[in-house]
Amino acid sequence: MDTTDAAGDAALLREARNLTPALHALGRVLRLRGVDEAGLPPLPPSDLEVLRQVLDSPGIGVGALAQELGLHASNVSSTLRGLVAQGLVRKEPDPHDRRAVQLFPTMGAVQGMAMIEQAWAEIFADSLATLSQDQRAALSAAAPALRALASALRSQRTAPRS
Repeated sequence: MDTTDAAGDAALLREARNLTPALHALGRVLRLRGVDEAGLPPLPPSDLEVLRQVLDSPGIGVGALAQELGLHASNVSSTLRGLVAQGLVRKEPDPHDRRAVQLFPTMGAVQGMAMIEQAWAEIFADSLATLSQDQRAALSAAAPALRALASALRSQRTAPRS
């Protein structure tokens, strides 16, 4: 590696170190708020993560869900039992493998997540109102890049390691 690459790598690492705490703090707000504000029964952050993934990928299997979330299948199965008992997820036999199940959100899950996302939007709107117009514009402009970053991070996590 030449010195230009090393300098670029060091600058990229500095950028990552500056962004990571801010993004982590935002994620924490989303994980810890929203459910109460939406007037829903308490839902642990891990349950919310599993439910969000089932909503995003209806028909996903337990193994694929665990891999996508970076969790052990046994932990996902335990979480799913609670979500099924609460009427938020339903299991159906996989038509290609009767030993496996596919997971689908219920209407209650869809409606509940819409309420949570509305609460998140209200929480963020209150905070955005305290920022300058330039700061709000910068955050809005960053949304596509943040989605691309999330996609790259997901791909990196699920890619085979060499």
